[in-house]
Amino acid sequence: MSACARRFPPWLTKRLPPPGATDGVRRILARLGLHTVCQSAHCPNLCECFARGTATFMILGDVCTRDCRFCAVAHGKPTPPDPEEPGRVAQATAELGLRHVVVTSVTRDDLPDGGASHFAATIAAIREACEATVEVLTPDFQGSREALEVVFAGRPDVFNHNVETIPRLYPLVRPEADFERSLHVLRLASEAGLVTKSGLMVGLGEGEDEVFEVLARLREAGCQMVTIGQYLRPSAAHVPVARFVCPEEFTRYSQEAKALGFAAVASGPFVRSSYHAAETFQALVATARNGDNSGAVRTSTS
Repeated sequence: MSACARRFPPWLTKRLPPPGATDGVRRILARLGLHTVCQSAHCPNLCECFARGTATFMILGDVCTRDCRFCAVAHGKPTPPDPEEPGRVAQATAELGLRHVVVTSVTRDDLPDGGASHFAATIAAIREACEATVEVLTPDFQGSREALEVVFAGRPDVFNHNVETIPRLYPLVRPEADFERSLHVLRLASEAGLVTKSGLMVGLGEGEDEVFEVLARLREAGCQMVTIGQYLRPSAAHVPVARFVCPEEFTRYSQEAKALGFAAVASGPFVRSSYHAAETFQALVATARNGDNSGAVRTSTS
């Protein structure tokens, strides 16, 4: 198993876009009063994605009812959902000219349906406003079939739910979640006929064989797309990085995912669940069009 102990190795550097390149997206978000996971989670790809004119919208506010130890999103008591928010997300999607939009949310265990109806309303609003394909990245809704079916009824083009890490590390990384429950969510989405996607972080102390096992379990649950990226600690208050995973190991994860039959894979140090999501979705579409079950792999070191 390859590991690198050096802090901030050379493959974990990014070139910043020119000054002002992100201003257009920031202005739209500010004018419409929208949140993004890019900003709230301190994503290292924020400047790159904003400069490209893309963003991952975060609905249901910016305060989460859970306190995952890898995530920088604020936690506490959230405000009630804003009924106008779906329309503003749709407006931003249209103004940005997005061809593929990713909508995620904080976890809202305080709501009877976990916010499922808000997801459905957002999907419907986007479909009315433009022709973008819609990917939802949802919480687990505490495993509620009823809540999930509300989202399924909106027929998103991609249903994404991240397992985030290996089962052994759940008590450390996301103690209020459950690996088997997340697999249950993905299985229900697959059985509902939706394209399913999941993602996980590495560098938290997992073994390579444990990552392979997670990939196998995801395929057993019907998952068709997967993303694998390096965990980067948002602050000193979060779980520390156990190691920086070398690019060669990300390549091995890609190869294993391909061998298992994933239709689209993105694996690399800066890969995140919604990073270049449009390209990952197009890889799946191309695989389906060509009738190729060997998998479309995109290994990225940027």
